[in-house]
Amino acid sequence: MEHIDQFLANYGYFAIFGLLMLGIVGPLIPDETILVFAGILAHQGRFDVRTTIAVAFAGSVCGITLSYTLGRTGAVYVLERFGPWRRHAMPHLPKAKEWFGRFGKWTLPLGYFVAGVRHFTALVAGMTCLPFRTFALYAWPGGLVWVTVFVLLGYFLGEQWHTVAANLDTAAIIVAVLLAAGGVVWWWRSRR
Repeated sequence: MEHIDQFLANYGYFAIFGLLMLGIVGPLIPDETILVFAGILAHQGRFDVRTTIAVAFAGSVCGITLSYTLGRTGAVYVLERFGPWRRHAMPHLPKAKEWFGRFGKWTLPLGYFVAGVRHFTALVAGMTCLPFRTFALYAWPGGLVWVTVFVLLGYFLGEQWHTVAANLDTAAIIVAVLLAAGGVVWWWRSRR
């Protein structure tokens, strides 16, 4: 947290934008931690909460759109050209396109809330040639909700974040289990 505090203090809104953009495209950066901490800094008066949400949203939109573009232009090329991936991935691409056309677009807004998943949803959306308009319709509002939830969480928690952070992992696991159970129930009922 000290490193994030110093980085945000030194580079301000540029740090929020850059870290969120990079966090969605590539390395596993603790995006939620950055958002919550930016909210805490807004609570302290070091940032404006509306500007923080706007900048974080812009960073997340740029990151997920870049990831989609990479999936649309480069990922299929890499899969077609390199041996082991070509043998294992290319036969499954038509089924992935069909699945993503039916259900996958919903993973775009929900994927923001699952670390690791948000890094791949846009890439897969691009690889399966999901139309850009559909991609933007599902991914961008999901990004706005995600950013707003975590920035406001930090903003309203303020200095109490230490207490909540201790229980955040447990809460995240409970939410993930509930979402997974709801998905299984929905799938089971739709199959019947």
